[in-house]
Amino acid sequence: MGGSAPGRDGHLPVETTSFVDRRGELAEGRELLAGARLVTLTGPGGVGKTRLAGRIASRVARAFPDGVRFVHLSGLRDPELVPLAVADALGLHDHSARPALDTLVERLQDRRLLLVVDNCEHLLPACAALAGALLHGTTCVRILATSRHRLGLTEEHLMDVRPLPVPDPDGDLSAADGYPALALFADRAAAVVPGFRLTAANRSSVARLCRRLDGLPLAIELAAVRMRVLDVDQLLARLDDRYRLLTAGSPTAAPRHQTLRAAVAWSHELCEEAEQRVWARLSVLPASFDLETAEAVCGGAEAGVGEDGDADAGEGPPPLQPYDILDAVAGLVDKSVLCRETGPDGGVRYRLLDTLREYGLERLREQPGEELATRTRLRDWMQHRAAACERDWFGPGQPGIVTRLRADQDTLRAALDFSLTTPGEALAGLRLAGTLWFHWHACGAPREGRYWLDRALAANPEPTPERARALWVSGLLAGCPEDLTRGRHRAGQARDLAHRLGDAAEAAHADYVIGVIRLFSDDLEGALAHFRAGVDRGRVPGQHLSLVGLDRVELACALGFLGRADEAIAVCEETRGLCTAHGEQWVLSYVERMLALAHTVKGDWERAERHGREALRLKLAVHDVVGMGLTLDLLARIAAERGNPDRAAPHREAHERAAVLLGGADRAWADVDPSRWGSAALNATRRAAEDRARRALGRTAFRRAYDRGAALPLADVVRHALGAPEPASRRRPTLPPSIPARATGPAPHAPRPAHPVRPPAPAPARHTPDPAAPPRAPVVEAPPEAVRLTRREAQVAELVAEGLANQQIADRLVIARRTAEGHVERILSKLGFSNRSQIAAWVTAQR
Repeated sequence: MGGSAPGRDGHLPVETTSFVDRRGELAEGRELLAGARLVTLTGPGGVGKTRLAGRIASRVARAFPDGVRFVHLSGLRDPELVPLAVADALGLHDHSARPALDTLVERLQDRRLLLVVDNCEHLLPACAALAGALLHGTTCVRILATSRHRLGLTEEHLMDVRPLPVPDPDGDLSAADGYPALALFADRAAAVVPGFRLTAANRSSVARLCRRLDGLPLAIELAAVRMRVLDVDQLLARLDDRYRLLTAGSPTAAPRHQTLRAAVAWSHELCEEAEQRVWARLSVLPASFDLETAEAVCGGAEAGVGEDGDADAGEGPPPLQPYDILDAVAGLVDKSVLCRETGPDGGVRYRLLDTLREYGLERLREQPGEELATRTRLRDWMQHRAAACERDWFGPGQPGIVTRLRADQDTLRAALDFSLTTPGEALAGLRLAGTLWFHWHACGAPREGRYWLDRALAANPEPTPERARALWVSGLLAGCPEDLTRGRHRAGQARDLAHRLGDAAEAAHADYVIGVIRLFSDDLEGALAHFRAGVDRGRVPGQHLSLVGLDRVELACALGFLGRADEAIAVCEETRGLCTAHGEQWVLSYVERMLALAHTVKGDWERAERHGREALRLKLAVHDVVGMGLTLDLLARIAAERGNPDRAAPHREAHERAAVLLGGADRAWADVDPSRWGSAALNATRRAAEDRARRALGRTAFRRAYDRGAALPLADVVRHALGAPEPASRRRPTLPPSIPARATGPAPHAPRPAHPVRPPAPAPARHTPDPAAPPRAPVVEAPPEAVRLTRREAQVAELVAEGLANQQIADRLVIARRTAEGHVERILSKLGFSNRSQIAAWVTAQR
């Protein structure tokens, strides 16, 4: 039920059930987006706004070269996190200290993309601020929002998502099969009663049932599940009785709200007692979850009831055991209360739709103390999971840990927010935020990590080991020139506090951060002495092995930058042995990069490239975006050096490869920090590669190769660097002879770099639009040669080319508007186009 599973990667939700025809709304939504930059789908809960937004977005995706990204807000409660959620969906890794919304607007000012922002109603001011900033600060970003209420901007165009139309159950039902409400019921009923279909005998009852449910998709789906034990007439009779009871107490509620609430309440009453308890407790989970999380959150006695089942204040049910919870989850899935979906790691996850979650919270709050007890169990479970992930981080399971924490992101946020807003729980919030240091640092979430750490530190001024940990983690996440001073100060505070507390491990961790900041600040000799002392000291009890390994990595880095390559190689080989013994990949990827750097210093380009490629492969496995950017810079330098005439590699091919890698590296850094944190050492590597490749290729050829790399998504750049062929989906299509090729403008489906593709010279800097550049020509992608329109479709296409709207086309051809809309939709689908202007241009080209 619900139809789609929201992903954590920002891409459109995966549809898990069939989509019942909403052709009119699809056409209306596309037309609105063609002329407006902010379109909001409004309507009551359960009407299908999210599903429709996903369908509209998929239909217009070709019109947005920089893609379509889906931002899920249903699990978010803190308005400060809205711009961070958008950046996360876009794959942006903000290390700056500027306001998050300002940085987001700057990164998107030259992109042509569609942002789908789902479930805005509980964060309206923050969503309105986001939309306003993007509309005023960018030129080609469009927003498709879903909300029960409008955002309230003057630029906003509203589209009311209506319930599905239902025929008169007492009228002529000979064409009833064409009504989406009946089709939805039949589809969902057939899932539980194989072979069920609409017939002359049941059409009237199904129509009456769907009308009783006001055509609301969620209500229809909940009712259809009851077909397991009831036929349509029995279902209708019991539903009528239930509605008279459930809606009698809310005479002021909107009719559709009454209808949906009654349907949900009836589903709740038909659940077993254990299922009702599990439903209520699972409602504290803001997003999808696995069975382990369900068992942790739903276990335990009710508030006021002892663990042995004896009531402290009145009798109550015994605590739920794991097998009780498993049975209840299975029952809730069978009743379509829980959606079952495949997680990013291939495992099974579950989720509650927002409407059902809200109802469950109401039931939970009816029991005094239950919500607090359940949210405490959730927070404790997230702390347990985070601690286990930290413990296992230096080991073979890193890719799985990355995937698991990404999937649990909204639940982690809920646990942190609960801890920092509930009296007496602030220290637990500080502990959780500090435990997740590897997630904030290694998995591309520095901005959000700093947000939670700042809140937790402000709420916990006492000198505790948790505070010492949080201080150095905050310093570690300082990744921009303007924040390095604060970061070093916090790391120093952490070291001093850890020494006062006698915590040698946290003092060593803080020492690592101090050394890294010295290295980023180009104090190479100071960093060398610092890390030499740390490595000579050896591991102290409790020091995390990842930071032990990184001490050695940074020592090798300082040695390499200072030209002491053989010493760097010796340090790397020892560290590689440590990583290999534990099956570790993240630190090992930096070891391989340091080996590539050291062999670059020695001029051994073949070994340098081999180690660089291995580093890149490992970084891709854990999605270390910063590490991929650093390594692409280095591989570009290596390729440029291998392109020297006296090298064995083909001269021009190697330099073109260097230019492609530079374009891809700049694209990666554009999502992190285009200035590479202002580090002279880091920028020198990139500048050397560009200077050599540009001189060898000439300005035009260099720019062509650079642009090709800058237009590739990061994963494709990495594959190119690893020697894999460019995916066929990314290659420019060959146009049929009947369609003239364009001299300007990329194909609509071709990805564009985040910023204009002119490479920076002589040193990397923030890219800005070229005011002298000519305006882009209209882009029309050619359809395949085999496409043939029917005679009627050809007539409609000609009328579209004349500029006629759907109603005008219907009037001209003497057909219904709905029929005209259907013809236009089929033409767009056949030709692979996303808007009417593309049809017009295609028709003109055919003449």
